[in-house]
Amino acid sequence: MNKTLRKWRSCLWILALSPVLQLQAQPADDESTPWFQQTTDTGKYAVILTGAAASDEIAERFARWTRELHNILRDDYGYATDNIRVLIDDGQRMEGVTVTASSTLTDIADSLSVLRGEIGAGDQVTLFMIGHGSGTFGEAKFNNVGPDMTGADLAAMLEGFTEQDMVIVNTTSASFEFSRELSALGRVVVSATRSPSERYDPVFAGFMIAGLQDHTADLDRNGRVSVLELFNYTTGRVAAWYDDLGRLATENAVLDDTGDGLFSREPGATQADGLLAEIAYIDVIVPEAEKSSPQAQALRAEMQALERDIFILRNQKQNYLEDDYWSRLEALLIDLATRTRTYNALP
Repeated sequence: MNKTLRKWRSCLWILALSPVLQLQAQPADDESTPWFQQTTDTGKYAVILTGAAASDEIAERFARWTRELHNILRDDYGYATDNIRVLIDDGQRMEGVTVTASSTLTDIADSLSVLRGEIGAGDQVTLFMIGHGSGTFGEAKFNNVGPDMTGADLAAMLEGFTEQDMVIVNTTSASFEFSRELSALGRVVVSATRSPSERYDPVFAGFMIAGLQDHTADLDRNGRVSVLELFNYTTGRVAAWYDDLGRLATENAVLDDTGDGLFSREPGATQADGLLAEIAYIDVIVPEAEKSSPQAQALRAEMQALERDIFILRNQKQNYLEDDYWSRLEALLIDLATRTRTYNALP
């Protein structure tokens, strides 16, 4: 059975097939949530930014994480090789990975400037940061070769990405103050730590990559991994790791997607943060091997758009009268079930 179909309970098929129910699905409120409207034409780009390491052993770990992340995005998530930019340490070569440049402040700025000129409106850029961080309350830095980059430095470099959807995952130590500089409306920002005092190297990046492998973090089993799912999976694994060791956790990841700089430890439907992260997917829409026709691709994109509408409606429930809310939700679920049935019936 198709993964998307398994997500929805069998009762949806009863609703979809009922001749009595002829409801018109209402679209999501895209005026208030215009971001992450993924279609088959949406371009997705990843920037893996890996800083300098304090020792050879740590450098090997950072390089391994960089390589694994690059290969997973390319092989499992549909990213074209040219759409993955790797900026690492002094720009050393990596087997099987095309390194774009070093992670010096100048190369970071130049690479992001070039990328900004190549992408289009509505495209999605996900920036992964791997390395050491340092900071105090009010200022934090990413430790790279040469002058360290501050959160304000990176925020300035990202100012030109006004027409693109942006996800930033900062897996470094003492990353919170740095990440807070990057909060902006329509942007999803993840920080592996919530305080400058959490200065020991986090294990967040390793478990995040494990969650991406084989779509392990796909908690709702719809065949895709959202940033919210990846965050929840990773934080759960990190907490379990510290528990197994009998140690007090020295890292507590947080997420902000409202642009207010107020991060949440448990983002989701009942929290201020989580709505955008739930509809921001890592995956590129690519045709399944057995369903590569234009009709199948279009249907798959429509199904994913309906899922997005359902998530947005659910998170905006307080804006509707009770009957209106359930009527809209029912119509969306019926529409999704019907299109899923049509998609699965295609040769």
